[in-house]
Amino acid sequence: QVQRVESGGGLVQAGGSLRLYCAVSGRIFSIYAMSWYRQAPGKQRELVAAITSGGSTNYADSMKGRGTISRDNAKNTVTLQMNSLKPEDTAVYYCNVGVVLTGPLRYREVWGQGTPVTVSS
Repeated sequence: QVQRVESGGGLVQAGGSLRLYCAVSGRIFSIYAMSWYRQAPGKQRELVAAITSGGSTNYADSMKGRGTISRDNAKNTVTLQMNSLKPEDTAVYYCNVGVVLTGPLRYREVWGQGTPVTVSS
């Protein structure tokens, strides 16, 4: 019912930048918060950044000042621009989108398939 596509991960040297992209489509009536999470090997999944439907943003302390989350409500997309990347940013990054689906209306949280980010020192 909902298709999601993530892209933008990869290998980058410390100090470099990456831009993550997530798009959702399908039987969507509306979208609420859109977020990025990450999970490093052996660690729990953690919130990196979030943006509400009104554009308010929230960042993990580890990403403040280095990341920018944005969304395009017309295209149902969310992006995360990450700068000054550090080796400790290495993880699989997942987008998470709160959607209301049509027929009948119901709320679901949709996870992306994950895109790996590796930052070399």
